[in-house]
Amino acid sequence: MSGPEPAGLAAAIAAERRELAAVLAALDPGAWEQPSLCAGWRVREVVAHMTMPFRYSTARFVLEMGRSRGSFTRMADRCARRDAAASPAELTAALADNAEHPWRPPGGGLTGALTHDVIHGLDITTALGIDRTVPASRMTIVLDGITTPRSLKFFGTDLTGVSLHADDLDWTAGSGRPVTGAAQDLALFACGRQLPRGRLQGIDTGYMSA
Repeated sequence: MSGPEPAGLAAAIAAERRELAAVLAALDPGAWEQPSLCAGWRVREVVAHMTMPFRYSTARFVLEMGRSRGSFTRMADRCARRDAAASPAELTAALADNAEHPWRPPGGGLTGALTHDVIHGLDITTALGIDRTVPASRMTIVLDGITTPRSLKFFGTDLTGVSLHADDLDWTAGSGRPVTGAAQDLALFACGRQLPRGRLQGIDTGYMSA
């Protein structure tokens, strides 16, 4: 079965960015200072990171990587913390104004770009307790992408002996002990995020944050 067409993916990415920008525009100033599900990052650092590909030229990206001795992880963290000094309005505009930006993560294509936006959006809305549901069509694409062996290795998530079952859409992955929950929570779990207890059923609460 073939995946979504590029035009459909591009439209999904643009819609996701616009919808998340609308959520950000409605946040109280204090919400930007709250922790996200990205360890060590507040909401403002997450948005700064999400918009970095739109704000940096290739030359600047290479320069920043050099300053971080070739480590993308160090570079992303350093730049997110620095760029987070921008105002909420500036950060929100950087996302909204680039809804149709063609950026794709290396090796990830358009599916990787959609996954990047959806997961980081959930890092924000889930942490803040905002009741936003990503459309099922987008979540299915993201779930299929992040549960590949390559993605699980990248996130350091071991799903050996575990099967994931979404209870709000028709999607499952893996085999073994069932872990059930909302598609969005399963996606975050697969990406190694710490979720509040009770968000997933069938998993040892030792995997969950207090």
